[in-house]
Amino acid sequence: MSGRARLTLAAWGATLMASGALLPLVKPATWIFTAAFVLALVSGAGTLARRAPLARPLTLLAQFAVALLALTVIFAREQAILGFLPGPQVVTHAVELFTAGAEDVSRYAIPAPDTQGIRLMLVGGVVAIGLMVDTLAVTFRKAAPAGLPLLALYSVAAGLSGGGAGWLWFLLAGTGYLLLILAESRDRLSAWGRVFGGAQRSGRPGTALAAGGGTAFAPARTGRRIGAVAMGVAMVVPLALPGFSGGLFGGDGEGTGGTGKGGGTITAVNPLVSLQDNLRQPEDREVLRYRTNARDNSDMYLRLVALDQFDGTSWKSSVRPIEAVPKQLPWPDGLSQTVQITEVTSNFVASDGYEQKWLPMPYPAGRVDIDGRWRYEPTGRMLVGDDKQTTRGARYTVSSLDVRPTSAQLAAAGNAPEQVRREYTKVPASLPADVKATALDVTKGARNDYERAVKLQDWFARDGGFRYDVEVTSGTGVQAISRFLKDKQGFCVHFSFSMAAMARSLGIPARVAVGFMPGTTQTDGSVSVGIRDAHAWPELYFEGAGWTRFEPTPSRGSTPAYTRGNTPSGTATNPAQPQQSASAQPSAAPSASESCTPQERRLGDCDPEEAVGGTTSDGSGPNPLTVVLIALGALLVLALPFLPLLWRTRVRARRLGTAGLRGPEETTARTLAVWQEINDTAWDYGVEPDESQTPRKTAARIVRVGELGGEAADSVHRVARAVEEALYAPNPRPTSGLADEAARIRAGFHAAADRRARLRALLAPRSAARLRWSAAVGWSRTTTKWSTRRDALLARATTALRKPPREAN
Repeated sequence: MSGRARLTLAAWGATLMASGALLPLVKPATWIFTAAFVLALVSGAGTLARRAPLARPLTLLAQFAVALLALTVIFAREQAILGFLPGPQVVTHAVELFTAGAEDVSRYAIPAPDTQGIRLMLVGGVVAIGLMVDTLAVTFRKAAPAGLPLLALYSVAAGLSGGGAGWLWFLLAGTGYLLLILAESRDRLSAWGRVFGGAQRSGRPGTALAAGGGTAFAPARTGRRIGAVAMGVAMVVPLALPGFSGGLFGGDGEGTGGTGKGGGTITAVNPLVSLQDNLRQPEDREVLRYRTNARDNSDMYLRLVALDQFDGTSWKSSVRPIEAVPKQLPWPDGLSQTVQITEVTSNFVASDGYEQKWLPMPYPAGRVDIDGRWRYEPTGRMLVGDDKQTTRGARYTVSSLDVRPTSAQLAAAGNAPEQVRREYTKVPASLPADVKATALDVTKGARNDYERAVKLQDWFARDGGFRYDVEVTSGTGVQAISRFLKDKQGFCVHFSFSMAAMARSLGIPARVAVGFMPGTTQTDGSVSVGIRDAHAWPELYFEGAGWTRFEPTPSRGSTPAYTRGNTPSGTATNPAQPQQSASAQPSAAPSASESCTPQERRLGDCDPEEAVGGTTSDGSGPNPLTVVLIALGALLVLALPFLPLLWRTRVRARRLGTAGLRGPEETTARTLAVWQEINDTAWDYGVEPDESQTPRKTAARIVRVGELGGEAADSVHRVARAVEEALYAPNPRPTSGLADEAARIRAGFHAAADRRARLRALLAPRSAARLRWSAAVGWSRTTTKWSTRRDALLARATTALRKPPREAN
């Protein structure tokens, strides 16, 4: 076999081996055989074109034509001309298939069914990557750069599978690339002539391989050994690296109740054991990913367990009988057919690092399709793992009901059934009197249970002066509730437990749900749920609507629409940031006269003005302009390390120098500028920005991750409230002292940081990355503009050169 043929075969094999990472995404995975066949045709066409020989661009064009014909025959034979030639109908059909495939990808969880649209996307993508690899490695004899499309193929597969492509697929992809490199190296070595080293083996007479030591070069054997060692190291080293840490929603096995094995995960028995620890995690970690057909998933909380028993010490789930999971779950208790209901289907994939006995599901679920040993608890509508069954790596589909009662329906709700009222309004005798007294005071003037519930929610979330703080000691008993009502700071456990206890004291059936907030929508349409999405919220019972969610925790989750009355549902848009542009450009410097040559200048034949204006050196001494340019260049080189510092100082002065502005627009601009400065200051000290969060959540995150305390922490919250008022108040009031607040926050970061962090924040601020982002945006706009102009010019030229059609006689 010739060296080029061996290289072609290696490129074909490397592409298929890297494509193996896509196999777990679709079942059945028969598409890989179609891709292998089409890719073999493309490789064969390239081999024939190179033997001809054709020019490299023509070789690539021939391979592309073969790929297009093959895909047309396989996917659009009925629409093709003569059954194999692509035409307009083929293009239309291909677009329809791609659109259907994109919809299928967004609709199904992994593994998705092998639909025609998905099959076309997979086969077409693999063939395109294979064509790139063959062109680089064989046509242009550059095997090393061919690893880039292979890496892209494997990375896409690993990303779609949530990082769970598996060691086998990594091993195959890496081995394929190493074989490609080895094939090219062997081909290059064969052109050197005889290669010395190692025991020689007999080869075919008259060949360079025989003369050089047979079919196995010593360098080739060494390359194989190096590749094997490299792959072994790549497989073994990650096993020795530390894993994730955490608690209830995926941990390191070192916490209470951990298994101590199985890749660093822990199974918690009590759903509240590690909730606070998870909320304190400095970095988020995905525990769950799902796709849903819900138009708006902001209310789709994922419920693990309902805590319905309050004994004065803690909230816990009652011990109830469980049964086999029915194909169709019973209709939810208390839910009337008159309430607006939409059926929603969601596909879930749990992370391998998330191990929990309760299954996260939207409430109320109507049908659950999942493999494994799961049991159903009817009262709480929960699925519980049986015989050590956990959520680790679980894949399941849930059909749930999106229940949207109106405020009028909740206000008109009748009395709850006696059994529900008796069980879910129990409060311990040790409940302090001030809890019920506070509940009565807060709900004064309410005409029904619905209005009382809304008043309690708004008092906790907005009107009562409460502050969200995960650093508060986590207590769940009656004394913790009384202390929380007095100190007015805590996290979701305190808010949900207190509201549920106060609702029960008013005779409203209540319980506490523990689970996750809806998560964050990704660019591919899926929704990622992280460890810091862990949450607790109260559920109150209303006849006709059943168990209904409320959200008393400020800056967390979403307030249900049925508790907002007639308030607008739209979200305020961020006002435009003020832009600065330089309108004055420096004028061009006058050029030196070229009428006086250096020879004339030496002889004194130039006019006085020309002699003075000339700057060209005659070689007898240093050129002043050269000296100036060298000095400026040296200063520029010396100033380069300080450019981030200078830029950061200038930006800070501009943002904080807006204190004299007046008027609503100026007030908003000033407040947002100071808020931007605070976020960049936190970034400089290691707190990366997260622009998806609200100002209040951002402030809590800055205080928590930045470990701020005292006046600095209070300043962050004060500025966050000013930002909320500037963004959402109809007529925001001018807020004084914002620049001083920013300075106080910066001083707090400086005091909490060590010397290295201080120097990093001063000399190499992380927020200087905005310069790179701005440059990238500017470059993108420029290239887009020129591309548009170029396409317009080409279209115009094509139209001008196109001959008019002949008129029929």
